[in-house]
Amino acid sequence: MLLVMDVGNTSTVLGLFDGEQLCAHWRVMTGNYRTTDELRFLLSLLFQQEGADIAKVRGCCISSVVPQLDAALLRVSQTVFKVDAVMVGPGIKTGLVLLFDNPKEIGADRIVNAVAAIEHYGGPVVVIDFGTATTFDAVTAKNEYRGGVIVPGLQIAADALFEKCAKLPRVDISKPPNVIGRNTVDSIRSGLTYGYADLVDGTVARFAAEMGVKPKVVATGGLAELIASISRTITKVDPLLTLKGLKAVYAKNEREPV
Repeated sequence: MLLVMDVGNTSTVLGLFDGEQLCAHWRVMTGNYRTTDELRFLLSLLFQQEGADIAKVRGCCISSVVPQLDAALLRVSQTVFKVDAVMVGPGIKTGLVLLFDNPKEIGADRIVNAVAAIEHYGGPVVVIDFGTATTFDAVTAKNEYRGGVIVPGLQIAADALFEKCAKLPRVDISKPPNVIGRNTVDSIRSGLTYGYADLVDGTVARFAAEMGVKPKVVATGGLAELIASISRTITKVDPLLTLKGLKAVYAKNEREPV
């Protein structure tokens, strides 16, 4: 079996593959300073919850945007699974041509998403990840990663309104009944949902103009379904895109099938 982990700023998503089948996946909060023992205990609990045998894991692939956790994650792979994890980063085979000024600056999760989008949907494609930040990534039909856009995520925007505007309440992010809000809560919800949907559509239109072609648009992340229900340009929502990408990256690095 193959364990994949996408360590984000807010949450960590894990997936357990048995051959081609994703037999379990979990989402947990990311702790910026977890010890190897804490991670080992967490993994043990997750495997027990699914009735999975941790001893059957024969491979591990990790993408991380939290550098202070990387050493502990690698040690866990070595001590628990007895394997050296594939850590997505410089020197790792992805199949992408990185047309970026400094490829080392690209988030590992963005690379993994691009790999998965090309493999499962083909290019040209724009990948939108609604995470802590909302990211847009452009990939051509020739597997060229051209770059992208980074904007504050929806939750960051909602939190900023609450924290910086004394009279505005904290709201849950959901689609209001109308674009024109008739109360403060619905006005905030409208700005967050319809505003971000139009941000998506406008950005995709500008991407298409620069790419010279109309791309597929694949969305992932916690709020992808919500924004896709309003957006006019998102063609596919794939909540498991990053896990699929990690599996593909593992395979590209000449590791034995697990």
